[in-house]
Amino acid sequence: MSSPLGNKQNVTIFVLYLMQNVGYPLDFVTLNDIVMQTDYVAYLDFAETFSRMKDTELIAQAGVNDKGEEVYTVTGKGRTVVESMQGDILPSILEESLTCALRYLDFTRRGVKATCRTTPNPKGGYDFTCSITEGETTLLSITLWTDSKARAERMEAQFRSYPENTYRATLALMTGNVNYLFDS
Repeated sequence: MSSPLGNKQNVTIFVLYLMQNVGYPLDFVTLNDIVMQTDYVAYLDFAETFSRMKDTELIAQAGVNDKGEEVYTVTGKGRTVVESMQGDILPSILEESLTCALRYLDFTRRGVKATCRTTPNPKGGYDFTCSITEGETTLLSITLWTDSKARAERMEAQFRSYPENTYRATLALMTGNVNYLFDS
């Protein structure tokens, strides 16, 4: 499946843009996570692009993180590509993606904990409960009833994969800022 951004040049510009604007070196997994936040790039396209960017010296290893994983930064050549290449990417897509990436990184860096569970409801169906905490502060706590265990399991899988999306969506709905739900 190809990326919604289209060609490999657009994917390269997209990844370099995010890396440059995050402002510090990232390991492969973290970079993959921030690229995947908005679903504009398919994983295989990202992996190919990452490898090609290393080979063409658009990015370079900048050391290792505290887990011993290699971290990468945009080179001067890579910065030139971001500043001079004209892709088919709308500026709003780049801005939205950067906002999501920075939010994800902040969530991760702060040590926010996300938990969820599914329990049978005594009156039938299942209760899906999820929460997000930061230290002693509960940022989000929701219990939803669902009629099937399969649906509850899908909710659990989605929440475990993207807890920050649940938080962001709930906050947007509760504050009346739902435009991001309808932006494509």
